[in-house]
Order: sequence, then C-alpha cells, then structure tokens
Amino acid sequence: MNLSEQLSMTARKNRHKTAYIFQDKETSYMELDVAVTKFASRLQQLGYKKGDHIALVVSNSPYFIIGLYGALRMGAVVIPINPLYTSHEMSYILRNGDVKGIITMDVLLEKFEVIQDQLPDVKYYISCESEDDLSLANSPLSSKMKSLSQMVAEGSLEFKDPGTDDEDTAIILYTSGTTGKPKGAMLSHQNIYSNAKDVADYLTINAEDRVIAALPMFHVFCLTVALNAPLMNGGTVLIMPKFSPQEVFRLTQNHNATVFAGVPTMYNYLLQSADNHQDYFTGIRLCISGGAAMPVSLLKNFEQTFNVKVSEGYGLSEASPVTCFNPLDRPPKSGSIGRSIVNVDNKVVDELGQEVPPGEAGELIVRGPNVMKGYYKLGEETAAALKDGWLHTGDMARMDDEGYFYIVDRKKDMILVGGYNVYPREVEETLYDHPGIAEAAVVGTPHPETGESVLAFVVAKDTELNEPDLLAFCKGHLAKYKVPSKISFLDELPKNTTGKILRKNLREQIEQ
Repeated sequence: MNLSEQLSMTARKNRHKTAYIFQDKETSYMELDVAVTKFASRLQQLGYKKGDHIALVVSNSPYFIIGLYGALRMGAVVIPINPLYTSHEMSYILRNGDVKGIITMDVLLEKFEVIQDQLPDVKYYISCESEDDLSLANSPLSSKMKSLSQMVAEGSLEFKDPGTDDEDTAIILYTSGTTGKPKGAMLSHQNIYSNAKDVADYLTINAEDRVIAALPMFHVFCLTVALNAPLMNGGTVLIMPKFSPQEVFRLTQNHNATVFAGVPTMYNYLLQSADNHQDYFTGIRLCISGGAAMPVSLLKNFEQTFNVKVSEGYGLSEASPVTCFNPLDRPPKSGSIGRSIVNVDNKVVDELGQEVPPGEAGELIVRGPNVMKGYYKLGEETAAALKDGWLHTGDMARMDDEGYFYIVDRKKDMILVGGYNVYPREVEETLYDHPGIAEAAVVGTPHPETGESVLAFVVAKDTELNEPDLLAFCKGHLAKYKVPSKISFLDELPKNTTGKILRKNLREQIEQ
C-alpha cells in the first residue's frame, strides 16, 4: 500500500466527502482523485517514466497536493523544495537531485530562468497559475512550459499503473547538513505511508477531523501530519496559503476545524492575538507542536487561554519525520517530546552505542519503518547515519523511567529560526564567497519572535566593506530566514591551539 493507492481507496468509499477546502471552495475526494490520475497520465504522455525525479516548488495550494500525489501515482520521485529559496540555493538541489521536471508557481519562474542553462536535463517546467494572471508567452522557458491546470484537463483516466514497490524511493527531502551542502534523504513509499498511518493512529486523526495546514507543505512536518495523515483516514485539509493568526481563527470558526499543527512561533503569535478569539477554538480538540522545543510557559499559557491540549512531538526528515509524540490519554509532560509512536523505537545511547540508564544523557537513535533508505549519492554519510538498522539523529536526549524523552541539546551549532533549521556552515560558506571576507563564523542567539536569529562574525580583507553591503550580498544568495540579523566585524576570530574557531567564545561575546 502507498499514499496514492490509499487516496483512491478513500475516494471510492467517500466519493462526495470533502478532501480539502481552499479559499472557501470545497473539493471532494473523488474530484481530487480524478485530478491526480489525469495529471499522472499526462506526465506519462509527456515521456516521464517510473523513477524520474520531479521537483515540487509550490506554495500551499491544491496544486501542491495534485502535483505530489500525481507524480507519486505515475512512479516519479518527488523532491519538494522551499519556494523561498533563491535561484542559487535551488540550483544545487536540482542538479544534485538529477531533476527532469519542475512543478512551480508562475510567479517563481523568473528564478528558473536565471539557472535554466545549468539544468539541461529538465524537459518541462509545469506552471501553476497564481492570482496575478501573469502572461508567460515571452518567458525564456516558454518552449518547455506546460500548465498544470491544462495538463489535468487534457489527462486521461485510462492510466497505466507503473507497478510501484513499497521500497521504491518516493520522496527525496534535502536537509542542510553541518558539513555544508544539503543532503537528500531518500524516503520510500513505505517510509512515508507508514509514518502517515502511524501518526494518524497515534493522534486519532479520523474522517471527522478538519486539519488546518498552516505550515509550509514542502516541509515534512506539514507533509505528514497536516496533509498525508488526514487524507489517509478521510479527513479534510483546510489549506492556508500563508499563516496568519486571524486566518486561523476564521477557519476554526467558519469551517469547524478540529486539529491545528504548528511550530512554537505560530502558537506565540496566536496567543498574542487572542483578544476575543478564545471562543473560536472551542471546536479544536488537539493542537500539535513540533519543529522546535516549545517553552513551557508558552505551552501552559496557550492551553489555559484556549482551553485546548497541545501535544509536542519530535521528528526529523530522515524519519519521515515523526518518532515521538506526547500521548493523548494523559496530561503531557512539560518539556518532553513524548513517547515513541506506534511501530517506532527510540533509545538513548552512549558513544559506544550502548543504551544508557533512564535520566542519563546520550545520543537519540531511532528505528522503524519510517527511517530513510539513505542519503542520495552519499554512501559514506549514509553509513555514518544508519548503523545496524538505527538512525543516529545527532541530538542529545534523555529518557525518564516512564519512557518519555527530553531533548537536552540540539545537533551541534544548529540554529532554529521560526522552526526552520539553519546550519552555520551554509551561511558561512556564502560569506566566504564574498571576495572581501577573510574569515567568517555564524552562531545563533535568542529572539523573542522567531526563537533564534542568525548572527555572523567576520574578518574583512577590505576595510571599506560594511554591514549593509554584506547583508545585501547574503540576501541575494540565501533564503530570508537564513540571512544574518546582524554582522559584526572583528580583527580576528577566537580560535583554539589547533586553529578551530571557538563558537562558544563568540556566544559569550553576545551575552556580555
């Protein structure tokens, strides 16, 4: 069984039930399934075959769902990419991921026009229409351009099933690594199907639920918890193009939402906007938090204000992503990421791989049907991450005597900005690309709204180099959330006797 087959089964049982609501328009399961099949058949007609890689660079919309499920149905490997990425950031993923087709919004096509010469293997750019009603006739990509809506209209229900196996790669999620370039985590059909099913079962997401998809769909948290899980059991997805507290309140009131999933920053914004909106959440039975640790005070204030339970969990791209959630049949433990979900094992080990006693800190490792096949074209990195069937997360954790896990430290030096992972090495390499920079180091610092922000310390070759110019350079090469909030110029960076930059000393400078 895979996600595409499950969608067809649900559509046959619930022809007229609402699969999703977008801009107050309802679409039934049968309408969705027909669109998926027609899109899949049209991809085949264009020459795409099982195993071809197709990038999905689409914001939250029905286009994302049709693009994802349609490409999976015809056996393609889908590579979701953040639409906020610059051309520079997308170029590496598209080239490394051997992409042959790109599904994207018409307003983003300019980004691909800049790098089209670097992508000779891309046969077609499949455009999703926005409200801007853009004329694309003069686009340099026009000869390779197709309309997703037109493809669905022209597609056939006489679809040839490619015979997808459970172990075939379904999705490659590119996740930034501490060593520099993003790594593509290969998730099989079994990986993503099992995690969606197990999450839905653990959180009792059912056909009566209406789940708000406010998180970006390209992110695996939303992909599994707010999209695949409800569609798995015949629920309804309430699609938000962009998060806003007022829109969340409107959806809960007008469309009877029952489940909300978000990162702590979203909960903070909702709490700050709570005036006279508390009653709007009366129908919400469950709130799900992930992506970063939620401050205990925020969790308690939110639950008291809106009279709703918040279940914190834990996951990572390499695990499709969920491994832990706080159980729903008892009060959650403050500060805990919860217990292992069904069919997934978590344990804490020392440097020798031996399990440590409850209360003792060590590395969190994970095993289950949700764990990735490996990193695309990276054998050594795969061997380092997967050992004896266990995924080594790199996160330090402890477990109490009731099986609840607590993250005590994050992957070394990682910065969490509004729930997004930012790895210093990636920002540093961008800074090093500037001809006026001799040295660079990046650290995170607490931020009241985004959780953390990025701070950069540089040693300049050119005394005339200034912060505004360097920030402008970063904005041209990095997504907005990765751009440093401040850049400090130093005569030299603190180092140890081996020449290693001492980030701890830089953090101490911030705190002084």
